[in-house]
Amino acid sequence: MQTYTVKKGDTLYGISNQFGVSVVDLKNLNNLKDNNLKIGQALKISQNSGTNPDSTINYIVKKGDSLYAIARVYKTTVQEIQKLNNLKSNALSIGQELKIPENYVNDASANLPTYINYTVKKGDSLYSIAKRYGITTNTIIKDNALKNNLLSIGQNLKIRTKKESIVEECFGNETSDKNIEYIVKKGDSLYSIAKKYNTDVSTIMKNNNLKSSNLSIGQILKI
Repeated sequence: MQTYTVKKGDTLYGISNQFGVSVVDLKNLNNLKDNNLKIGQALKISQNSGTNPDSTINYIVKKGDSLYAIARVYKTTVQEIQKLNNLKSNALSIGQELKIPENYVNDASANLPTYINYTVKKGDSLYSIAKRYGITTNTIIKDNALKNNLLSIGQNLKIRTKKESIVEECFGNETSDKNIEYIVKKGDSLYSIAKKYNTDVSTIMKNNNLKSSNLSIGQILKI
């Protein structure tokens, strides 16, 4: 058994390669809950862990990918991916092949997102779809590389979801969403509220049986 003191720029993967052990062995031996290290931290290194360093897997860059996003999914660092692939910058190309530390992949496999395909229907908005599947509008925008909040009927979207939550909702039920209640504040208008929730003025008026566009502070609207 020997001890290694963490230096600036060190990663578990780099240390594991240096000593011919695995990331999993290092974490188990040092009771580490994650891959984060601190400068000056003392790590126990087993001399009997084996001589084969961690291997890598190949990852193909897809539309919307970034080094940060890939590193986050596979619980590694941008610097480690850059080092493994001799990258001089953060720029990526669709179809580019990257090496990813395999032990990080094993750690991250349980957290990989799964997706379903969703076809936009009349009356849909990013907000209503996000609410239906329990995610955020920003997640949908990012996963589909959308430039704005506009949707087209028949448009296909990737929706991030846990495996166990892929239920009958996949078949679509346009009336399944419940309205949310919005309390009108000073300065609000039907237009600003519609824009905020990615809907339109006519839909809000219809949902609330409004005869005009006039609003009162404290008024409750169904969105």
